[in-house]
Amino acid sequence: MAGQRKTDDQRARGLRTVKRVTLRDVAEAAGVSHQTVSRAINGKGEIDPATQQRVLDVAKQMRYRPSRFGRGLSRPDVVSVGLIVPDVVNPFFPEFVAGVIAAADERDWQVLVASTENDRSRELALVRSLGQQVDALVGYISHTDAQLEPYVGTMPLVVVDRGMESSNHAVVHIDTAPAIRAGMQHLIDRGHRWIGLIDCECLSAPMVRHRTFLEVAGEHALPVDEDWVVMAEQSPAGGAAAFEALRAAHPELTAVVAFNDLVAIGALRAARRAGIQVPDDCALVGYDGLSVVDLVDPPLTTLHIDKRRLGELAIHQVDQLLAGELPPPIVLTPSLTVRGTT
Repeated sequence: MAGQRKTDDQRARGLRTVKRVTLRDVAEAAGVSHQTVSRAINGKGEIDPATQQRVLDVAKQMRYRPSRFGRGLSRPDVVSVGLIVPDVVNPFFPEFVAGVIAAADERDWQVLVASTENDRSRELALVRSLGQQVDALVGYISHTDAQLEPYVGTMPLVVVDRGMESSNHAVVHIDTAPAIRAGMQHLIDRGHRWIGLIDCECLSAPMVRHRTFLEVAGEHALPVDEDWVVMAEQSPAGGAAAFEALRAAHPELTAVVAFNDLVAIGALRAARRAGIQVPDDCALVGYDGLSVVDLVDPPLTTLHIDKRRLGELAIHQVDQLLAGELPPPIVLTPSLTVRGTT
């Protein structure tokens, strides 16, 4: 039953990266005893600072990490990946998590999932604690490489949707700017000029939507400016309140680009309550491509992200890291899906 079993090749991929650099390997490369390596890595005394730094540099170059198996945290013949997401309730993330798990399962890997609950202050502690239990990490992490360094150490890390600037870790990036441009161009092609933006705070891509919206407005000489950007909470209620504020400030409003689909659904509800016909009186464009957008009436035009593919690409990057390579960034660009709200 080939369709029901992992192939030998798949199993081999799952096992090929388990062999790790040992403490004795680091000792041999650094020209010191394994006791000295242990003292250096664990911050014990009785070691010259210069020697300690040299040992730590060698350990980092060799991607050495203390074995978690001695602490009984995982089976030594199975690769485990820690996954950090900001919110397990937001319907964007279950599809992403499903993609990670499916890609890991193809390799006979295990996945441990943790959430920051949209609290940035929890990121670094999670990186450290989860990193002690797994072979590699994948995460929506907003901290810089310099901030991460003391917590990550030599842990293979894939950063999702933080930008392209990382030089120490693998990256999977969602390219928001061209997507917003595509949404704006679609509305402009439909004859809209009085376009507003409902934006939200976004740690992974701060101000990208805002900046791109104003750039496109300027390029097309649209009669809109900063006053046509309203900040909202990332929820349907937040989208509804922001739509009402935009409409009150600019009754001539004929189209809205929303931060994400949840916000757009809230705007749609607010428009309906106000007797505004969508798309005849006001068009709406969402972002994310959630499956729920097919269930609203009219179905939502959105900038669709293949969230399962995003998860699969993250695991591909882990595979490269565990093979000893730092792969180039992978970029995923959302695509415009036109439905009933434009």
